[in-house]
Amino acid sequence: MVARAVKTHPVQPEWAAELDLALTDLDSKKDDWAQTSNSERIALLRKIKEHIREVAEAWVKTATRKKGISTGSSLEGEEWLAGPAALMDGCNQFIRTLSLMEGKKFLDRLPVRTLPNGQVAVTVVPNSVWDKVLYTGLKAEIWMQPGVTKANLAASTASAYDAPATSRRGKIGLVLGAGNIASIAPLDCLHKLLVEHQVVLLKMNPVNDYLIDFLRPALRPLIEFGALRIVRGGADVGAYLCNHDLVDNIHITGAATSHDAIVWGPGEEGRKNKASGTPRNSRRITSELGGVAPTIVVPGPWSNADITYHAELIATQKLNNSGFNCIACQMLVLPESWNKSDALLAALEKVMQKAPSRPAYYPGATERLAAFEAHADSVQKFERPGGPACVVVPFRSGTDTYLENAEAFAPALSVMRLPAGNAESYLRAAVAYANEKLHGTLAANILIHPRTIAEIGRQRFEEIVAELRYGGIGINSWSGVLFALLRPTWGAYPGHTLDDVQSGIGVVHNTYLFDKPERSVLEAPFRIMPKPAWFLTHKRAHIVGRLITEFHYRPSVLKLPRIIWNALLG
Repeated sequence: MVARAVKTHPVQPEWAAELDLALTDLDSKKDDWAQTSNSERIALLRKIKEHIREVAEAWVKTATRKKGISTGSSLEGEEWLAGPAALMDGCNQFIRTLSLMEGKKFLDRLPVRTLPNGQVAVTVVPNSVWDKVLYTGLKAEIWMQPGVTKANLAASTASAYDAPATSRRGKIGLVLGAGNIASIAPLDCLHKLLVEHQVVLLKMNPVNDYLIDFLRPALRPLIEFGALRIVRGGADVGAYLCNHDLVDNIHITGAATSHDAIVWGPGEEGRKNKASGTPRNSRRITSELGGVAPTIVVPGPWSNADITYHAELIATQKLNNSGFNCIACQMLVLPESWNKSDALLAALEKVMQKAPSRPAYYPGATERLAAFEAHADSVQKFERPGGPACVVVPFRSGTDTYLENAEAFAPALSVMRLPAGNAESYLRAAVAYANEKLHGTLAANILIHPRTIAEIGRQRFEEIVAELRYGGIGINSWSGVLFALLRPTWGAYPGHTLDDVQSGIGVVHNTYLFDKPERSVLEAPFRIMPKPAWFLTHKRAHIVGRLITEFHYRPSVLKLPRIIWNALLG
């Protein structure tokens, strides 16, 4: 096969030749990759699982050290679960789908229902006996866009696999990796490779490009095939690649400012191009860009034990990965007249004070925290060991809108108190506030007592949830769990445009390959027993994370007792 000629740029930096070569190699293999059979892809994924297992221990040890986590800390569990375990399970889920692709038989085992608003919802977790043990009580659904029905669901699924493999033509996708969570970049690559049939050049973020030492050996089967190349570099390398003649598509996880610089150009040039509607870069771009994520607490008959549990849950939503998550809770919405609101905040402060020690490792945190404080009328600080205090700002609607529009990406939290009549009117007001005032649509959370749901009525409750315009919704859980489950979709609510991108365009993960998802909704029991291993307060999360990684490598009922025992002791 003859590769396309590479157009040289007027002035090429020293590293440009290496990038040109990597893209030329990918260009020569893109059709071969697009035309691989399902069985070939399954074989490669099984090899990848072997390689992940070989590097998993060193991967986690290095990541914890780079993030300033003490050796043997329970916080190692975050790196296991959001690193090797997630990537290993991603391989499993794609293997499952590809093995049942003929006739789209993978859909046969997925429960489908019609929501009160007429939309179709597909249950993707639990989908096996293993799920019922590992994800106790969790239910994750994908709610499809209007127009998708039970009758046409199959036609709206995996359409990229409908044509014969021999007729496919490949493309080169550029993935600009995230600097915070280890599995984001490789999972984005799997999406491009397996959902869109594209070969991939992955540019790692400088913050975590130490992962290259583990991702290259883990993903070696794809690299040896010629379907993947992994490079490092800063903004200059990213800009060069985004405008390279051989790159067809771009996917970025990061900030809206980075997205706009790619599409419209940097600085004043970019502002002018955006104002005139003339993109500098016309390539298809998908993105996941974060936002100001809300957690809505609904008044109800909460016990002291309920308050303790949900304080731990909210602390986890905020401080997982030291607060450096695009879906970290940033706006805590509380009922103003509820007699439990102050108790919940007091319990939250206690949890943060006792949290495992860790620094704010991500660059720019100090400046972002200072900016957050500068836009507040008053500031509380919830101290936490080994790092900066979590900045907590009481917020009133109609004051400085910075706190509603700027993603902190740091341990910072606003608290908004809304008037509360009955539970339903309060929830509707909170949903309207999140939709109309908060920047972004990536993910949101609702914490609500089951008796309160019964009081509102299940059908009416789902109608209100449907009004919440976010791509991921966690009910009595954290929307971040949707990311780790992989079968649900991960991305902003559909409808954003290049000139108003908000939390991004498109979805990733989506291992069942639904073509027209609207959102993913995760619902958990009001209190899960045993405490989930991803809770900030779980004392054996590092042990459970390692065991779950090994379980995903080769599931066996014999591996479950140790997982359950350590989960119970957490």
